[in-house]
Order: sequence, then structure tokens, then C-alpha cells
Amino acid sequence: MISEAKHFTDTIFYQIELTARYSKMLGAQLFGMLGIGLTIEEFTVLDTVIAQEDLCQRDLAKLILKDRANTGKLLDSLENKGYLVRELSVKNNRPVKIIKITEEGRKFYSETYQKLKPHHEVVEKKIANTDLEKVGELLRELREILEDTIVIDI
Repeated sequence: MISEAKHFTDTIFYQIELTARYSKMLGAQLFGMLGIGLTIEEFTVLDTVIAQEDLCQRDLAKLILKDRANTGKLLDSLENKGYLVRELSVKNNRPVKIIKITEEGRKFYSETYQKLKPHHEVVEKKIANTDLEKVGELLRELREILEDTIVIDI
């Protein structure tokens, strides 16, 4: 039986929030140390566009949990760097701009991922693979429960 938390800081929600903040801080420091030249958010956009083709700005915003204005700023920055382009297309009988990664963007992403990989592996080596898989699965399950209960208005 799970005992009742006395304080918010005793809850799993606080632990997840705190861990996310540490991860973001570590990522920002790592991106700076390696001279990546992008923010974590920009790199997340590149990763998402590579993982899921034919996204429009609205779809991307929903996936990265940013409003459309912030998503637009990220896209503008990446487009100015030559990593992405937006091409006019039709989706559900409406004109939309589909986000495409450029060859330069694909190359940059690959090189950057290779720079980041050893740093991720240091952390992963400290936790058994089976435990990492369990944590990942539990976080996915929790996120799915939360997705079913909240309204995302992006």
C-alpha cells in the first residue's frame, strides 16, 4: 500500500519535475561545453522532425509541448541556420507548411548526436539496463495517463 505524502516534495510528481530540471540544466551545460550552437529545444525540434516526417507547425507544437508562437521561433532559428525548410503542401484540404530537414540539418544532427552519445552513456552505465527500461516504461505509462486527463490547447 502506498503511504500518503505529507508534502508535495514527497510525491512522484515533484521527483519527476526536479529530475526534468536537472536534466535540462545538464543538457544546457553539455550543449555549451561541446559548443553545439543550438539550444536543447532546437535540437529536440530537429530530432522530432527526423523521427516524424510531414509535420506542420501545429503538429510539431503538440509533440514538443510548446505553443505555436514559440514553435515558430524555434523553426525560424533552425531555418536561418539552414537546418530546416518549410514547404507549402495541403493537409486535410488546407494549405500548410510542412517542415523538412535539409541535408545540412541531417548532417549536423548526426554529428551532434555522436558528440552527445558518450555523455548519455556515462549516466546510463550507472543504472542497470533493465532498470532504465523499467523507468522508461513507467514514465511512458504515467505520461499516457496524464495525456488522457489533461487538455492540451496548442
